[in-house]
Amino acid sequence: MSETQERAVTPDANTPARKIALVTGAGSGIGRACARRLLANGFAVVLTGRRAEPLEALAQEARTRGEEALAVPCDVTDAAAVEGLFETIRARYGRLDLLFNNAGRNAPGVDIDELSVDDWRAVVDTNLTGVFLCTRAAFGLMKRQTPRGGRIINNGSISAHAPRPSSIAYTATKHAITGLTKSVSLDGRRYDIACGQIDIGNAATEMAERMARGVPQANGEIAIEPLMDVELVADALLHMAQLPLEANVPFMTIMATKMPFVGRG
Repeated sequence: MSETQERAVTPDANTPARKIALVTGAGSGIGRACARRLLANGFAVVLTGRRAEPLEALAQEARTRGEEALAVPCDVTDAAAVEGLFETIRARYGRLDLLFNNAGRNAPGVDIDELSVDDWRAVVDTNLTGVFLCTRAAFGLMKRQTPRGGRIINNGSISAHAPRPSSIAYTATKHAITGLTKSVSLDGRRYDIACGQIDIGNAATEMAERMARGVPQANGEIAIEPLMDVELVADALLHMAQLPLEANVPFMTIMATKMPFVGRG
């Protein structure tokens, strides 16, 4: 083998064999589907969420296929727990290439005067503060690692553009995520950190099962809404994740084509 050929196949000492990704809320739904898709496409994936059992089951499933997965239970609303999560990533991999901020929750569908302060805070703590804590830790790691840089993708929502009835806590946090995405995208430029958002409408997951039974509409009616395969979300996330850092998708919307979003009614 010539010297040139040898250089071509010898990895840089600072470059891991696989890109390292962290997926929050990885134990079910969109997070699980996206984690599986990243694993199948060569990423080493750190799986986190509040429940250890589904995370470890997913990690074990990945290992049987020769994929690199690490289950690390973490409550993203707990600053100390998030710090511990990122210490584990540093110790195991020394870097992070992709953060998918996916963990989220909703509140009871009631009028604002009937929504408890505790329920409001629970949604804000998970959907906004949890994203802040994970993004803060990822940003610090990405800007100091060698080679520096990375990508952060936030799970927004169709609610980042238009609310559903009786969804004030969820809608407010998803609008806030749009502002966070824009700010991190701007501030990350100097460190080669790209930040984008994927707004998802009616992916067929456990949380969206109610759509098939009928949900309240803006005009007061109850209507069944179409769903799309969650694997299509995983496809979209993978496209964003695989872009070189000199390119970014600031905002992508993927939704069931016939769901009530574009237009009146």
